[in-house]
Amino acid sequence: MEKAVIFDMDGVLFDTERLCRETWNKIAKEKNLENIDEVLTASTGSNRQDTIVIMKKAYGEDFDAIGFMDICSQINIKRMDEEGIPIKKGAKEILEFLKEENYKIGLASSTRKFRVLENLEKSGFKDYFQIVVGGDMIEHSKPNPDIYLLACKELGVNPAETFAIEDSPNGIRSAYRAGMKPVMVPDLLVPTEEILSMTVTCKKDLFEVIEYFKSLSDEASRG
Repeated sequence: MEKAVIFDMDGVLFDTERLCRETWNKIAKEKNLENIDEVLTASTGSNRQDTIVIMKKAYGEDFDAIGFMDICSQINIKRMDEEGIPIKKGAKEILEFLKEENYKIGLASSTRKFRVLENLEKSGFKDYFQIVVGGDMIEHSKPNPDIYLLACKELGVNPAETFAIEDSPNGIRSAYRAGMKPVMVPDLLVPTEEILSMTVTCKKDLFEVIEYFKSLSDEASRG
């Protein structure tokens, strides 16, 4: 069986979901938008196109969702340029571990591909990934399975034998519907029993995921 892992990016490798939430709340307050946390939760893991639909449903068809997201994006980019990309605990270590263990490694993010590549370049993570799929490469992103099915296809792996590492409910749903092995590392959103039932395991951080993969290797060597 071929060993393969496909990562989500925001909230898994980088602590950008927290940054995004802070910015969305700041701009929403300036624009007197209510219930922004609910809208952000609903759109976490979704691509730009699907997020526009979610925002217009919440604030009306005339709402300038693109303008709102562009303002937030500019603020976040400026902040990361000044402070650096906030890297999640264990991110470098798990990528190095998987590389040493000869896993195929891919990335499937609802963020637009050019932005994903920028972040991977700035963090020094780009060379770990054999393929990168962005949210602008498919019509509907997470929770639909399309992005993971495309990532598996580009990586040349069977979804049923491939792990997906996710932090959000929408991401877990996407990987599950693609027939993969979802591993959850919760970030801002606490998983429900329904979401946990779709995972093969749930760990508190990426260091625990490394231990999980080590245990699988031990079982395989004994078996």
